[in-house]
This record gives sequence, C-alpha cells and structure tokens, in this order.
Amino acid sequence: MSPLSIAVEAALAGGEILKRYYGGEFRIAFKGELDLVTQADTESEAEVVSVLRGRMPDVSILAEESGVSDRDEARRFVVDPLDGTTNFAHAYPMFAVSIAYEEAGIVEAGVVYDPVREELFTAERGRGAFLNGSRLEVSTNASVPSALLVTGFPYDLKDDVAGNLRLFTRLMGTARAIRRDGSAALDLCYVAAGRFDGFWEQKLGPWDTAAGAVIVEEAGGRVSGFDGGRFHYSDRAVVATNGHIHDEMLVLLGDSDANA
Repeated sequence: MSPLSIAVEAALAGGEILKRYYGGEFRIAFKGELDLVTQADTESEAEVVSVLRGRMPDVSILAEESGVSDRDEARRFVVDPLDGTTNFAHAYPMFAVSIAYEEAGIVEAGVVYDPVREELFTAERGRGAFLNGSRLEVSTNASVPSALLVTGFPYDLKDDVAGNLRLFTRLMGTARAIRRDGSAALDLCYVAAGRFDGFWEQKLGPWDTAAGAVIVEEAGGRVSGFDGGRFHYSDRAVVATNGHIHDEMLVLLGDSDANA
C-alpha cells in the first residue's frame, strides 16, 4: 500500500469515531483557556496511529495530542485527529481528520477527511489533488477586491485582541468578504476546491497545515509564508491562495510579525 492509501484508511477510521461522538456526550478537557481537547480527539488519534503503525511500523509520527514518536527520521506522518475541536464540541459541523506524509523534509501526500459531509480531500505531490476522486482546481479570480477569503484566530486571541484583529480589519476593507470557520485544514482544502480564493492565519501548529498545504499546491494554488518564501508545516504562519491573488495578499499582510 502507498503512504497515501494508508493515510486515507487511517483518516476514514478516525472519522468514524468522530461521527460516533458528534452531537452526543463526551469528556472535554482544557489545554488552555480557549484550547479544548475532547474524548473524541484522543480516541480518534489512537485509532489513526494504530492504523498507521499497523501498516508502516517504522515511520515516525507527529500527532497533536501525543506528540512525537521518532523512528525513521526520513519519513513521518503528521496527524491532527480532530482539526476544529471547538466546533466539534459545540456540534458546529466544520471539523476534519488531517494526515500528511513526509519524506526527507518534503510533504509528499496529504489527506483531509470531513466526516459530516463525507468529503475526502487527497493529494500526492506531482499527481494532483482530488475530492472524492474528482480532480480539484483552484479558482480563477484575479483580485482581492472580488475575492472570498477565510482566516482564523489563535487561541491566545484575548491576550491581544486589537493586534489579532488588525489584519482581519485590513483585509475586510479590501476583499469582497471574509469567513472564519475554525478549521485550518478545511480552510486550505476549500481554497484547493475553489470555494475560497485565499486563506491566511498565524500561530498555527504543524498538524494544522501539513496535509492541506500540499492539497492546495496540487490543485494549482500557491502556499507560502507571509514573506512569500517557501512554506513548511513547521512555519507558524501561512498564506494560501489560488495563485492569482497571492502577491496582492502578501502586500496586504506585509508588515505583520508572521511568526509572533
């Protein structure tokens, strides 16, 4: 089996656990004032890791809840068992399982599974991006004033409300509209699918962007840091667009402290 097919199997398995808990009762704990972790997070992660370990036992795994399990340093799965935990805890249907596969520092495959809509986003580097088997392409919109954008806010939002709203206000004054849905993995996939024209966010974790970024790129989009440089999931800030509005977005975001 290929790493992509293994990641798909694991994402679907994790998604079944999320569907079982969604809208019901489950334990909730707090990693911070706004940062939740639920029983569904931990059980989904355990199932995802079990599948990955069973299929590729020598590969390292970086998972949001359990951290790093180092084995083969050249190969790694990056796992978010529930991206959009706050949404999930409130029965708001914007959350997903996200799994990326990396070799020698390059993410080669990504899977994001939305179990509510049963939408499976997949990509392999150099082979395109797909939604439930149909090829994805980014939008053709060529300007920010006619763009639908999406963003998110960090968990420490309340520590600097004005600072966190500064870029949102600036882009709100330029773009056609902005959404804030609470799942970076799905935001990236929606850029890949042409539903959004662009996405930006700061203070992200590696599991938030590892899979979605390669899906955007394989759908014909562009992903970078706020400085326009090459993006890696270890970076804390990301800009992802259809490519046509990317430089314009970078100008608008240009004086921010991207990695703060």
